[in-house]
Amino acid sequence: MSHLATLPHRGVIAIAGPDRLSFLQGLVSNDVSRTAPHQAVWAALLTAQGRYVAEFFILTDGDRLLLDAPRNAIPDLIKRLSRFRLRSQVEMSDCSAEFIVHAAWGDEFAPLAGTVSAPDPRLPHAGSRILAPSTLPDAEDAQAYLAHRLALGLPDHDDLEPEKTLLMEAGFGELNGIDWEKGCYMGQELTARTRYRGLVKRRLIPVNGDEALPDTGPIMVAGREIGEIRTALGARALAILRIDALDQPLLAGTIAIKPDIPGWMHLPSTFEFSQP
Repeated sequence: MSHLATLPHRGVIAIAGPDRLSFLQGLVSNDVSRTAPHQAVWAALLTAQGRYVAEFFILTDGDRLLLDAPRNAIPDLIKRLSRFRLRSQVEMSDCSAEFIVHAAWGDEFAPLAGTVSAPDPRLPHAGSRILAPSTLPDAEDAQAYLAHRLALGLPDHDDLEPEKTLLMEAGFGELNGIDWEKGCYMGQELTARTRYRGLVKRRLIPVNGDEALPDTGPIMVAGREIGEIRTALGARALAILRIDALDQPLLAGTIAIKPDIPGWMHLPSTFEFSQP
């Protein structure tokens, strides 16, 4: 069964000019050169200290790079990127009025005429991203897609903390959001260190509750906070949790919750619980 949903919380940044690939390549976590018609790249911009700023899908209409990005982060994202323009021949603009962002899932990817589209590069079952000039017929609302991504454990901007979250905490390593072979980019050193030294102590993890979960709130173990809910829909949520507490009885308020580790996620097989 196929599904299609509009994503009004997403907008689009256009990057044009002859240096658009090389300009973005030196700044973001993934290999921008892999972007092609009907082929998207998922990447993030980081601070110089390796902390998350924003995530986005990079698509192309042939003449421009089109960043499917969180709408509320676009002004700051353009401002940050503009600081590094220097002599690069690029032009950036918020072109959210030109496109409506959609997600499709359930069927094999097929390009739609008059749109810019590509498979979601994170997982085969994630579906595809579509930038269309108007709302496509039979599109559902964003709640349908939210249920889909929570079922797969896929992160979104609202699940992450700008200038705090590490990419390895949010699954970028497993979900094709980082290219480990490309040259330097902003925040690369810390990102590589968290991978090779195993420094990640918490992860964004899907959880299930015994009943409907609050939209946000702390997660406790024996009266001690070990994480928090980031996004919830019914009894399913994404939560940031200490990985050394996953085998403990977890409570969100009075609601018992259990981690539901997706098959794509790689976690240590054993945990040593220690006091914070």
